[in-house]
Amino acid sequence: MKLWINRIIGGILLVSLLALGLYQPINEFISIPRKIVLFEGDHYSFPKTLPVTAKVITADAGAAVNKKGASLTLDAEKPGTNELLLDFAGLPAKKVDVEVIKDFKVIPGGQSIGVKLNTLGVLVVGHHLVNTQQGKKSPGELAKVEVGDIITKINDQPIKKMSDVTPFVQQAGEKGEPLQLVINREKETMKATLTPLKDKNEGTYKLGLYIRDSAAGIGTMTFHHPESKKYGALGHVISDMDTKKPIVVKDGQIVRSTVTSIEKGSNGDPGEKLARFSSNREIIGNINRNSPFGIFGKIKKDIDNGIADKPIPITLSHEVKEGPAKILTVVDGSEVKEFDVEIVSSIPQKFPATKGMVLKVTDKKLLEKTGGIVQGMSGSPIIQNGKLIGAVTHVFVNDPTSGYGVHIEWMLNEAGINIYEKANQYQKAS
Repeated sequence: MKLWINRIIGGILLVSLLALGLYQPINEFISIPRKIVLFEGDHYSFPKTLPVTAKVITADAGAAVNKKGASLTLDAEKPGTNELLLDFAGLPAKKVDVEVIKDFKVIPGGQSIGVKLNTLGVLVVGHHLVNTQQGKKSPGELAKVEVGDIITKINDQPIKKMSDVTPFVQQAGEKGEPLQLVINREKETMKATLTPLKDKNEGTYKLGLYIRDSAAGIGTMTFHHPESKKYGALGHVISDMDTKKPIVVKDGQIVRSTVTSIEKGSNGDPGEKLARFSSNREIIGNINRNSPFGIFGKIKKDIDNGIADKPIPITLSHEVKEGPAKILTVVDGSEVKEFDVEIVSSIPQKFPATKGMVLKVTDKKLLEKTGGIVQGMSGSPIIQNGKLIGAVTHVFVNDPTSGYGVHIEWMLNEAGINIYEKANQYQKAS
């Protein structure tokens, strides 16, 4: 009962101080999360402006609270769970759960990769008019098929590539029968009836649709997990160049690529890496997921970057600090190099979200070569204090020296790697 009375008094004190205009320390106290997750060996520093102390009230001896001078630090000593009681100005005011999980390491990337995606069905990227005896018409538009639709079946038969479509079109045209289409639109499945029309000049039947079944490009490898062989790259979703919509992936492959030149970025005009797929076209991994956080799959074997080929720890989103960091990327040939950047801001996200960091290129050699962040650099791993914290994702169009990054925590989650499991379950490869 006494504990609850003290908490009520602590709450009243917080409100009173807020009413007196002490916004900064109060806001900092409120911003301390209800649950803190730390890796073994990590530290959590409480805001120095707070008149706060803490004590462990239940624990698996996973963490310890240390006071050094005016600062208060939570040290993650070994895997376990803790419950902390925070005192504000001497009165109990907040309970915080602390979970210490087994240290986790991945191998950073930086390699330039070629990406080939195969769509789930065929993607509609446009309409065109068929020059018929009765005038110009688009069967696709008449059937209300939209740009961005994915045709997965025709007459109940699966469609996997563009060459699957032609036989159905010609047969239906000759018989004068419509085609029954199954379409994926956004997250819905629907049906459409489309009657092919004959082009009077070519003598063939047509859908009046432009379709595509694959896409290719380049990007940068972010990490791979040596135990499970899972990897993540790019840090953002791949969208179709015409529809601007995310590509729904059936499967795909990644291969090594070589940077041949750089189109330097400038204000209002983001630059670009120009690259070609390596001559041997050796497939180094598959693609099974294209998400807002990048592309993911498994590599066939460990791949080296030549400068950081051993596993390194990662940093969770709430532990990323503003200040110096480095990125690994390729700007010439296939050699991965290290460049200096500055983390301008980082949001301690509680749930998966993109654009968690803002970074600025400070390396003079990189600025001279590229002007800053360029297309094709997406996925370049960001390393701070020897730990992988995330990947470069987007450039600011009006300031190519700066851009966004995504926290590595969310890329690992998208890759299907559970970094939060307990020690005895943690390193199982799925």
